Amino acid sequence: MLLWLQRLLEKKVIFITGTDEHGEKIATSAEASGRNPKEHCDVISSSYKMLWADLDIEYDKFIRTTDHKHEAVVNEFYSRVLNSGDIYRADYEGLYCVSCEEYKDEKELAENNSCPVHLKPCVARKEDNYFFALSKYQHKLEELLARNPDFVRPSHRLNEVQGWIKSGLRDFSISRASVEWGIPVPNDTKQTIYVWFDALLGYISALLDDGEQANLQQAIDRGWPAALHLIGKDILRFHAVYWPAMLMSAGISVPDAVFGHGFLTKDGMKMGKSLGNTLEPKDLVERFGADAVRYFFLREVEFGNDGDYSEERFINIVNAHLANTIGNLLNRTLGLLKKNCKSTLPFDSIAAVDGVPVRENVENLVDKAKHHYENLLLSSACESVLEIGNLGNLYIDEQAPWSCFKKGGESTEKAAKDLVIILETMRIIAIALSPITPSLSLRIYTQLGFTEDQFRVLRWDDTKWGGLKAGQVMMEPKPVFARIETEMEVEAQGSSKAAKGGKKKAQSKGLVEA
Repeated sequence: MLLWLQRLLEKKVIFITGTDEHGEKIATSAEASGRNPKEHCDVISSSYKMLWADLDIEYDKFIRTTDHKHEAVVNEFYSRVLNSGDIYRADYEGLYCVSCEEYKDEKELAENNSCPVHLKPCVARKEDNYFFALSKYQHKLEELLARNPDFVRPSHRLNEVQGWIKSGLRDFSISRASVEWGIPVPNDTKQTIYVWFDALLGYISALLDDGEQANLQQAIDRGWPAALHLIGKDILRFHAVYWPAMLMSAGISVPDAVFGHGFLTKDGMKMGKSLGNTLEPKDLVERFGADAVRYFFLREVEFGNDGDYSEERFINIVNAHLANTIGNLLNRTLGLLKKNCKSTLPFDSIAAVDGVPVRENVENLVDKAKHHYENLLLSSACESVLEIGNLGNLYIDEQAPWSCFKKGGESTEKAAKDLVIILETMRIIAIALSPITPSLSLRIYTQLGFTEDQFRVLRWDDTKWGGLKAGQVMMEPKPVFARIETEMEVEAQGSSKAAKGGKKKAQSKGLVEA
């Protein structure tokens, strides 16, 4: 979504994702599955790539921390920090959460010394490890946040980070003597590098091309610092405290911003396998399609906050916004154009809107959507685009072109112009909503007589009014987004058919494919 948006705004962008594959947690999971760690990681990373494809998520680089280029970058980075005098050896004793791969302060723990995130008891450990002198960077981190309060977003996440730093930073262990599955410490191969000190470097090592000789500075020169780290709120401390301090130690620029997104609940309850209420993204996509899934979560959950999933609300929102407000408006307008104008535009969209205030209203909403996108206010961006659809529906209902066509004469010309105005509005919606629903936007755009190649090279400036030209031929009207039918509706339809003597048995289905 962010990649698509930045390219619409004509910015050069590299979107990186991937899998961090070292550490005790991974080794334990691999053993439980009957595979060695590398085989286990191969399966997991492959499943992530397939899920991103299912969700229409495009990326430029997929980094795996088991890649050889990554290990070379980590070793070079470790040497830089060591040479800066920020790594030393000491014993450490504390309570360790295997799932977090982190030692915990007792004051952070829940009852029975349980991790507040994973709700599992932490394990008492004592090890001879290498440490990073995080405390040395207390004042530098305070200065960073004072100088650039947008470094951590949204603002309530910044408050969390400031609280952690203000309470006093402690040096943290960056090696493990008891974990074999990891990158060996360069100056002590009996220990492996702590998973977070390793994994965070993936943002830099990913900038290298596959097969080329790994070099830290070369990777940095390819596009560092990052403009944005988009992360889950549970790993905020690693990205907003540990990571910038590590980079400062190595003489590398810190990223521009870290954005911590929230968690999801289901029907108001925390999700968990033990509760049997987990949401599987792949299942949602298979039932409802990627556009519906992307739209619901980005529209209904303000980016950065926690949100809740309810299937009833999911279906109601998607049907109301995508099927009715947007899909139905396009379908009935193209139907009228086919019936009265042989699917051919009789006017340019600029000529059609002359003297009509719709254009100014649409352009104002487009500007609002752009502002919201740029500030990662994705729910508000969706709302602005939906308001364009509401304007279109209100306009067509008020002007009633179907009645004007019946009157003939001058009313026919006005009705034809009204159809062009609505279709230009739909063209703008397709572009403005494309970061959220790329496949739906493509279907809208091609129905307006454009090609997929034309859609792929669109830029935000193309949302300016005036893209439709006289003589342009529209495609045959076809629903671009069908309503999601609930099981109850399908059963009711089946009962109705049976009552009329129908022999077919109704089957439950999540989405009638458009």
